[in-house]
Amino acid sequence: MAIVELGDARIAFDEFGTGDPVLLLHGFPATRALWSQVAPRLAEAGYWVLAPDLVGYGESESAPGVGVGMGNQARWMLTLLERFGIRRTALVAHDVGTAAAQLMLVRAPERIRALVLMDGVYGSEWAMEAVASIQSWEPEQAARLVPVLTRRLGKTMREILAAYEGEEGGRRLIRAARDLDPSETADVLEELKHRRVPALVLWGDRDPFFPVDKVARPLADLLGAELRVFPGGHFLPLDAAESVSSALCAFLAKEGQ
Repeated sequence: MAIVELGDARIAFDEFGTGDPVLLLHGFPATRALWSQVAPRLAEAGYWVLAPDLVGYGESESAPGVGVGMGNQARWMLTLLERFGIRRTALVAHDVGTAAAQLMLVRAPERIRALVLMDGVYGSEWAMEAVASIQSWEPEQAARLVPVLTRRLGKTMREILAAYEGEEGGRRLIRAARDLDPSETADVLEELKHRRVPALVLWGDRDPFFPVDKVARPLADLLGAELRVFPGGHFLPLDAAESVSSALCAFLAKEGQ
């Protein structure tokens, strides 16, 4: 793990390999550990992989009073690219991290050479009903949050959710949930449609939060992207790491030609 200071944010990240850059963005309630099985495979294929914790998630922090919604995440991630001298990157995102990715593309299309979205948002479809109980969770009971989430989301998420154990970790997760705002991508669909960056959409066939037909297909159609559906649930980089990695490597190699 390494740390970079970006003014109003402190970002923890993992770095793998050398070559063309690939930025990996997780979603809620994850951390950069979501990519633990995917990032090394990309590095082995010849890519320079950056996997940060979104600000306010995992080991990344914002300055007091600064919100950690996806609009600010997009700003911080573009600044992170500047800090590393990356002019153009492939961008891979999951869950609400796809909102940050879409905003990055709208704001700075020249910085994104290829886009991969995975089990994520479309317009104002953010599956907010799934986080409503966390948004309303009493901060005084924050230490109880991770055990409940672990039972709800399954053992594959246990290692990732460990970053939010205890009272302080639970409070950070509650704050992150309360800063989620579907209005941030509600009006960007037309702009996304006209960007026409090379894109790929990957999805789990059993995603209980973002159904394939309701979210994945219209998102792929909007982007003019191929849609690939794999056996798995919402957390596809964990459920189908080998398939996801192979699809990413094939797509990135093709678009790098």
